Amino acid sequence: MNGAESLLRTAVAAGVEVCFANPGTTEMPLVCALDTVPGIRAVLGLFEGVCTGAADGYARMAGKPALTLLHLGPGFANGIAYLHDARRARSPIVNVVGDMATWHLAADAPLTSDIPSLARPVSAWVRANRSAEELAGDMADAIAAASVLPGNIATLIVPHDCQGEPTGGPVTPRPPTPLPELNEEAVQQAAQMLRGSQPAALFLGGHALRERGLRAAARIAAATGCALICETFPARIERGAGMPAMERLPYFPEQGISLLSKYRAIVLAGARPPVSFFGYPGIPSYLISPEQSATVLASPEENVAGALEGLADDLGAARDAGEIPSVERPGTPAGEITLQSFAAAIASVQPESAIVMDEGNTSSAAYFQMSQSALPFTYLAQPGGAIGLGMPCATGAAIACPDRPVICLQADGSGMYTLQSLWTQAREGLNVTTVICNNRSYRILGVELARAGVKDPGPQARNMIGLTNPQLDWVHLAAGMGVPGARVETADALVKELRRGLEEPGPHLIEMIL
Repeated sequence: MNGAESLLRTAVAAGVEVCFANPGTTEMPLVCALDTVPGIRAVLGLFEGVCTGAADGYARMAGKPALTLLHLGPGFANGIAYLHDARRARSPIVNVVGDMATWHLAADAPLTSDIPSLARPVSAWVRANRSAEELAGDMADAIAAASVLPGNIATLIVPHDCQGEPTGGPVTPRPPTPLPELNEEAVQQAAQMLRGSQPAALFLGGHALRERGLRAAARIAAATGCALICETFPARIERGAGMPAMERLPYFPEQGISLLSKYRAIVLAGARPPVSFFGYPGIPSYLISPEQSATVLASPEENVAGALEGLADDLGAARDAGEIPSVERPGTPAGEITLQSFAAAIASVQPESAIVMDEGNTSSAAYFQMSQSALPFTYLAQPGGAIGLGMPCATGAAIACPDRPVICLQADGSGMYTLQSLWTQAREGLNVTTVICNNRSYRILGVELARAGVKDPGPQARNMIGLTNPQLDWVHLAAGMGVPGARVETADALVKELRRGLEEPGPHLIEMIL
């Protein structure tokens, strides 16, 4: 048995089932080992960002580490944007990055680079392996580091010769570090704030937005009358009938401050204090003012679901979940496609247990509230803000949950970052229906220009935000990746194509003209 085989056997023993790969010369022993070691499904991505974004989507839905296999520093660098998103989502991912043979490093070959320095900003754990004999143990440590709840990114750098040399075999999986015990003082402080007479809100993020945390939050709201607010771009939230209604923190800081200013007491559960995405002159970075009272029930790295349940019990909240919406889908829209009819089309057609990955950006803002009472589903967003995540994340989610339909709401500009995801969806036969919101622009940049007081942008500024001359043809782009596509210009046609895409097996793409 060689080092590569011992690495993969250790991964299989630890429960790793999928490897999203874009390998090169330095990873050939690992590529061969994927055939000799049963238990790991190898999924090829034509760009490293597809691999890392898919690993993020897989990890969010599977609840366990995904594996990536990347080629040297440049290959890892190509995937960093969506590892940034994954780090913000707290997704468990193990990156295996091939490196030059140990005896060849000193030659400083053209592809040699400082991989640890690239890895550290997006990784909670980084190690450079130095021998085949240590490789299985290094892999076990990487998986344990990634598995610490709610999830971490671990990066293991593996020289070419260490993969191919003989070794003793796999090692026993390491147990992950357990979550900290419930902080009773934090629970009592939160209970005291919510029992007060001041208007209060529970600001939720991370694992507080999974089913267990949401049911406890509903109990707390029923007992105290506090408002429920979630992060702007949640990594994963269970939505639809059966889950409590809540507001989402608006994207722009003025609107976020306006919403939060209604509450004199704010309890943070699984979320950090909300901040403005960008710094705007005259607007605070932190959206909770010093005049408001805020306390942390549990950080994202703590047992937030347990803390919410403890808070509900401390408040004497009833065991039932309080007022929970029943199914009330919007009517099927017809006529002109507007942002409202687009949102209604998705919410009215999406089946029960759907997974919706939303990178529609400016086009899909109405969907979150409109889908509140849809059939139960899971909603994914991009808490890190690195655009282009939508299609890779949907790809990974579909691999994690092959029995659940996946809908990807994808802006046209950001979609071009990771168009290659469609090829992987076609090759793997994934049930992903992608809706391209084609407004032929980076619309958010037009909004930001207006916010900056630029009423009439010059020709070069217009060129920087416009996606015309030539126009993108998404139906033909999808066909080139092996995915059938259709262009729609009315809400009626959108509903028809959505139903077809969801009923037929395999991936589909709908280019929606706005």
